[in-house]
Amino acid sequence: MNTPVPRATSASTRARAGRAVYARNFGVDENTAERLMAERAGEVYVAEAYEAAGGPGWNGDSLTGRDRGIAVIAALVASHVIDERLDVYLDLARRNGVDENGLVQLMILLTAYLGQPYPSAAMGAVRRTEPGSHDRVADDTPWADAHDVPPCGDA
Repeated sequence: MNTPVPRATSASTRARAGRAVYARNFGVDENTAERLMAERAGEVYVAEAYEAAGGPGWNGDSLTGRDRGIAVIAALVASHVIDERLDVYLDLARRNGVDENGLVQLMILLTAYLGQPYPSAAMGAVRRTEPGSHDRVADDTPWADAHDVPPCGDA
């Protein structure tokens, strides 16, 4: 007995708020955000992601967009997510007032708590997404895989 799966477009008030959050974070309109999300994760996942994003984590009044961007960057780096998912939140942090020095300082701070491999790999994403960088760090460099990053001082 299969239960029909709700589509992301037939959404609750909370899911509609979550859809708006993703659009804002991606820097695109809501229809584009939904298309991008559905292409990557599928409609079932997207419907649940919208419900979560529509709650107090992204819509509460105690955290700023800057705070949220920094928190998500820290979580992604700790999980060794250094691809375009991290790029989205690096851009979000920049749009909310975190400059390049702030992002470098964040990676240094994360190194103190996570060790060197993941934050040093994430520095590749910081540099790659820096305004005007034009992909200064290629995806096929050793920085793309945290396990290949040499220990500090052995570079």
